[in-house]
Amino acid sequence: MTAVAAVRGVLPPHRYPQSELTELFVRIGLPDQRQRALARRLHTSTQVSYRHLALPIERYPQLTGFGARNDAFLEVGVELGAQAVAGAIADAGLTVEQVDVFMSTTVTGIAVPSLDARIANRVGLRPDVKRLPLMGLGCVAGAAGIARLHDYLRGAPAEIAVLVSVELCSLTVQRDDPTVANLVASGLFGDGAAAVVLTSDNAPGKPRVVDTRSHLYPDTERAMGWDVGESGLKIVLGAEVPDLVRHYLGNDVTGLLAEHELTIADIGSWISHPGGPKVIEAIQSVLGLEPEALARTWRSLREVGNLSSASVLHVLRDTVAGPAPAPGTWGMLMAMGPGFCSELVLLRW
Repeated sequence: MTAVAAVRGVLPPHRYPQSELTELFVRIGLPDQRQRALARRLHTSTQVSYRHLALPIERYPQLTGFGARNDAFLEVGVELGAQAVAGAIADAGLTVEQVDVFMSTTVTGIAVPSLDARIANRVGLRPDVKRLPLMGLGCVAGAAGIARLHDYLRGAPAEIAVLVSVELCSLTVQRDDPTVANLVASGLFGDGAAAVVLTSDNAPGKPRVVDTRSHLYPDTERAMGWDVGESGLKIVLGAEVPDLVRHYLGNDVTGLLAEHELTIADIGSWISHPGGPKVIEAIQSVLGLEPEALARTWRSLREVGNLSSASVLHVLRDTVAGPAPAPGTWGMLMAMGPGFCSELVLLRW
């Protein structure tokens, strides 16, 4: 089975309270006082207290076009990704020369060559490293990346794989867009990166991937994603997302567990993407979980906001860094994202 040898989460150094970020957004993007009042109310409802930004706050009014924002994405994203990758490899007790396959994921900027090529050069991965860039999976990609690398390592158990996620959501926020989706997104999403090292070696005290499940929900393409236009990436975020979670996720989870003669009560560690308060509450409701079961997810939302694909990896990092569960403890890592879809990873310590 695939072992999670190390997880490293990285955040930009520019950290601000939610109230300061709200006032920046309404000042540069919302001239109407009623829209400003709605934005303030929606930002408060996200339950996010602080977020990290790719750039110092004073630079954002100067980013007036998609090109300038994407240039900033490349500059900051490669640096954060390189920090996460180098740190995770060191934490795993490995060297960069030992990495055989390198997967990158992002949905907040466009890079050709892709981020994995740029980061590989920065940290010194081997020239023959196999690269697997992912684009378009959004919030689900942290879990999906682990699942797909697990699939790969089943066929190449002697190899070492690294996943890096880089999401700079602040660089995508649209100005002069008073839609509820944009107002919510401007208060929910933060910036960050994370990297995971996966091996087939036994890693005492670390979780191992036992199984995975993917589910693409029918006729839900407009629930979440981007509309791409002259101003860049415009958020698509439907109010139906919590209802989709309630409708599908319970069967997804119980179906995977049943294949291993397990039930929800057998899971000792829940590692969930912090999609937002309504999404987390929907997860708790449909699975019958007490709030403390997702305490790390709630704390991540409060302290850094939703980091898109990097979020579930930050929650995984916090779980691995904490007191290790007893050997034999089962865990469930899960995320949802554009498609609309879910990705589940069954773990065992």
